[in-house]
Amino acid sequence: MSRFWSRLTHDLKPYVPGEQPRMAELVKLNTNESPLGPSPRALEAIRGEAADTLRLYPDPEASALRAALATYHQVRPEQVFVGNGSDEVLAHAFVALLKHDAPLLFPDITYSFYPVYCRLFGIAHEAVPLDSAMRICVADYRRPAGAIILPNPNAPTGVALSRAEIVTLLQDHPDAPVVIDEAYVDFGAETAIPLVASHRNLLVVQTMSKSRALAGLRGGYAIGDVGLIEALTRVKDSFNSYPLGRPAQAGAIASLEDEAYFQASRARVIEGRARLTSGLV
Repeated sequence: MSRFWSRLTHDLKPYVPGEQPRMAELVKLNTNESPLGPSPRALEAIRGEAADTLRLYPDPEASALRAALATYHQVRPEQVFVGNGSDEVLAHAFVALLKHDAPLLFPDITYSFYPVYCRLFGIAHEAVPLDSAMRICVADYRRPAGAIILPNPNAPTGVALSRAEIVTLLQDHPDAPVVIDEAYVDFGAETAIPLVASHRNLLVVQTMSKSRALAGLRGGYAIGDVGLIEALTRVKDSFNSYPLGRPAQAGAIASLEDEAYFQASRARVIEGRARLTSGLV
């Protein structure tokens, strides 16, 4: 049946998601799912949306969730974009912000979805090698660039840049969009969100799948200058105006409101990592 495929489809090399084995009592590490589970308040809110109102479309602007995220991160609601997991948010960013004449730069060892998006959307790109210590070296990005995307901490190395290093990167590229993908920021890095106020070219992307244990709910978001958020919204509304359902919006809001559970879960994961690391030395 591949004779019906487009040329683009033939040439794609899709991202391969982590295997989902069906074995009981298996400790599965390949997709970095939380072993602790979501906030009980989030589960209660999700159950509360399993009602007759599911016959109605959700709020396409996710106004209540964007307001909650804005309050949590001390920004304005119009600086917040939400999507169906951070992968969807990143996909919109690749289309809206990262396709230019000069190449998109990202590390050579990193989240393997980045080159997949580049092939899908026809984005010229260059992979910048990590240094000998498996670190991202900001100085290596001082080259022509249409845009830059970096995960912080980097995946799969787990090594993070400091906020000061991200400032240097932004100062080196004031006219290029810079996306910082913070999927794992809660486990060992400084968020770049405070830099959004002084850098109009910065977009920070986060997910609720990891530290908030909501991988099955699919909630991701971006924070940036109003102009960047407008670009993402234009792409989203040209693709899917209703990305987050009612249960997802309600569960995400409740998770944000349960700060005590979030901090306790985060601390347990960090402690477990430290214990494992020390045991392997």
